[in-house]
Amino acid sequence: MRFTISREQLQEGLAAVAASVPSKTTLPVLANILVETTENGIRLSGTDLDIAVSTEVVADVETPGAITIPARKLSEIARELPPSPVRISASGEQRVSLECGRSRFKLLGLPRDEFPSFPTVRFEESWRVKSGDLQKLITHTSFAVSTEESRPILNGVLWELRPERMRMVATNGHRLARMELDITSEGAPSGDLIVPPKALDQIRRLFPVEEELEIARGDNHLGFRSPVASVFTRLIEGPYPNYDQVIPKDNEKFCIVDKAALVGALKRMSVLASDQTHRIKLSFNAGMLKFAVQTPDLGEAADELPVRYTGDPLDIGFNASYLLEILRFMPTDEVRMTFKAPERAATVEPEGWDDTAKYLCLVMPLRLVD
Repeated sequence: MRFTISREQLQEGLAAVAASVPSKTTLPVLANILVETTENGIRLSGTDLDIAVSTEVVADVETPGAITIPARKLSEIARELPPSPVRISASGEQRVSLECGRSRFKLLGLPRDEFPSFPTVRFEESWRVKSGDLQKLITHTSFAVSTEESRPILNGVLWELRPERMRMVATNGHRLARMELDITSEGAPSGDLIVPPKALDQIRRLFPVEEELEIARGDNHLGFRSPVASVFTRLIEGPYPNYDQVIPKDNEKFCIVDKAALVGALKRMSVLASDQTHRIKLSFNAGMLKFAVQTPDLGEAADELPVRYTGDPLDIGFNASYLLEILRFMPTDEVRMTFKAPERAATVEPEGWDDTAKYLCLVMPLRLVD
């Protein structure tokens, strides 16, 4: 195998697949990137056996071939190379030579046939989705997944695909984010998939927003591909909880508040909130929202904000960290919060959003201690 590639193209290709290479592995070949020549240049591939990523970059191929090269060392070398064309060649003994300007490197590779093959996913029955739409759903929901290993099903994002719409939902049992977008993917099957957030993060990083993606399902894998790149991920298996049951339909109290002012007040109150519960008391009444924190071993704090509130006065407790996280992804300057009672779920939605997407977050209250 022998080819010449620009330093920038090499760096770009390596950056695209680097996150799929595990930092620690008992299988030496997984620490390598597979480099294969193609008609248009080279294809770089990496995998940790749960997620596999490949991307094609332009190169001038002299001799076709394939080999796996240590990913971390190749990336470190590429980062330090001078701005000149890079010549890479591999001989039969798995030795890889790299030349750039006056720099010379030799690396030990491993044979192509030791590298795991990618999952079989048939793209005949596929959904077609604009990358920008998919990225919007990922950004606004995946933050809410659980990181606890006791309920693995909540470690993934539920992705409901229908021919006319798609929806993503993520929750850790205390907060939930749900976003829905209209799509047109005629002839595509309906499917409910639970996708690891790490794979969705790869999608967000790898595909430009204007790209149209083909998405297809294998036995327990999901494949995403564009003309130059592809991502395969193992799906999380099992039934996702019925999240519709917990989304309140009868919250008659509501408040419209300036997002930046609310974030500022919550951050100030958080300084004296408990490190364990992050509990802050919010008191709503007509025209004013009052904040209060009392932590026995730290002290107390109070603040207030003018708001537009409709309903009976309400005292309710929240984990400030959960509220702040939700507010970070609210796309409008004002947010609408709805309530039923101090022990019932509250919702947060963008106020005055003229986007076609439907977006709702939910947060469970904390019991106020006298």
